[in-house]
Amino acid sequence: MSDNDHYAARILNALSTEPDRPVLWWRGDVITAGELRTKIESAGRAMLGYGVGAGATVAVLTESNSPDMLAARYAANLLGAAVFHLRSTNAVTSRRHISEESQLGMARETGCALIVTDGPNAERARGFVRRLDPAPRLAAFSGLGADIADLSAEAGGDPVDWPPVDPEALAIITYTSGSTGRPKGICRSFRAWLHAVSTTVDMTDEPRMLVTTPLSHTVGPMADAALSTGGMLFLHEDFQPEAVLDAIAEHRITRVFWAAPQIYQVLDHPKLASADISSLNLILYGGTPAAPDRLAQGLKVFGPVFVQTYGTTETWEIGTMSREDHLDSSLLGTSGRPSPGTRVVVRDPDTDDDLPVGEIGEICLQSPGMLNGYWNDPDLTARALRGGFFHTGDLGRFDERGFIHLVDRLSHVIKYNGVKVYPNAVENALLGHPDVAQAAVYGVVDEDSVEHVHAAIVPKAGSVVTPDALREHVRASLPAEYVPQKITMRDELPFISSGKLDKQRLKAEAQERRG
Repeated sequence: MSDNDHYAARILNALSTEPDRPVLWWRGDVITAGELRTKIESAGRAMLGYGVGAGATVAVLTESNSPDMLAARYAANLLGAAVFHLRSTNAVTSRRHISEESQLGMARETGCALIVTDGPNAERARGFVRRLDPAPRLAAFSGLGADIADLSAEAGGDPVDWPPVDPEALAIITYTSGSTGRPKGICRSFRAWLHAVSTTVDMTDEPRMLVTTPLSHTVGPMADAALSTGGMLFLHEDFQPEAVLDAIAEHRITRVFWAAPQIYQVLDHPKLASADISSLNLILYGGTPAAPDRLAQGLKVFGPVFVQTYGTTETWEIGTMSREDHLDSSLLGTSGRPSPGTRVVVRDPDTDDDLPVGEIGEICLQSPGMLNGYWNDPDLTARALRGGFFHTGDLGRFDERGFIHLVDRLSHVIKYNGVKVYPNAVENALLGHPDVAQAAVYGVVDEDSVEHVHAAIVPKAGSVVTPDALREHVRASLPAEYVPQKITMRDELPFISSGKLDKQRLKAEAQERRG
């Protein structure tokens, strides 16, 4: 791969142009382009001395969204090694971190040669080394003891002779949360990661990007794109609406990436009315479709700055809805048109036959950004990549204009007395009620052994609404089977770190209440 074909080489080149330019903000500290480049090159020299290169895997166990996390990935990838993250690997709630045993399993099955850690995570990393055979080497960007190599010790040395990298080689392994089973390792090549970085929306304005979801997940390529085009990243370790509004005003943030529920949290925050959001010119959102009523509210508050990116961890972007598309209210419930270079079809989940416009089936696609497969799981790879298409597990349809309408996840469909109920439709109806701030709908098998429609609701501040009133509201627009049998009022809903609702937790809590 040439410098222009390796995403991290593009970042290094951008960092070389203005060494004194600030490029990262983290916990109040600012890191310049020159400092970040030195950090990456020092780590590269050290890793090269450890034998890290093509065919090796490097694990990163650091504080979430830290500069160390970025520098370790860039250095290892520039040497041709694959990288995976042991912390915030994907969707975990702040209350349910990835277990030590799951992390150990990831390190063991990938055969990692090196674990890059930091002070807060060093003891856990040492524990992994004691239990792994062969034992990986430990390293960090500071002196943490004789058993942990210092990646910064090579700062100021000769320029690194970065080796050529095979574009089809494995670059990134992204582990899913394992909330419904053991974590799955999603494998992406250097070519696929470069595609994700290169197709990020509107990377021409030296963006000032606020990062509030894990860099090991969807926002990672967006952050890489920002750095490669002369931008600056403001790194937060989680999403807090008040901190987000403060950061936008203080740092003149120009772009963010939010999940749809995070848009709602910002819209409902009391500080929004007085916040200075004038610098914000792009709100990228994804993860789940936004409720049309809430999205219309967002357009009134923020203006025409919304761009939807529909995709999966396995595929990057599938569909895109532009700023201009958002001006047509009839499109607010869609997920845009297929992204450039991506072929999208709707197929019968049982027969794999292509379905005509208007019929609901499984969203399947071919894309340059697709995964290579799942780590060490040929059976799952074969099922997911049938016929050369990735099968997303999302249900949807095309309309006559070529826009994708997502209906729900196949696994989320509730089968109530033989009728298929799509939770997303119920959530949109509930979110259209003037007193509802957040809503989650999910199926629970109750005492009668029948799966029923359950809903968890967070009312808007100062509002009082009853379950019966919400049922009537849903009944006014949807069939009777869609009306929730059980509605629970809550102060807050649980979210995974990517900003999506944690429905697995809600279902588990409902089952626990049953006893």
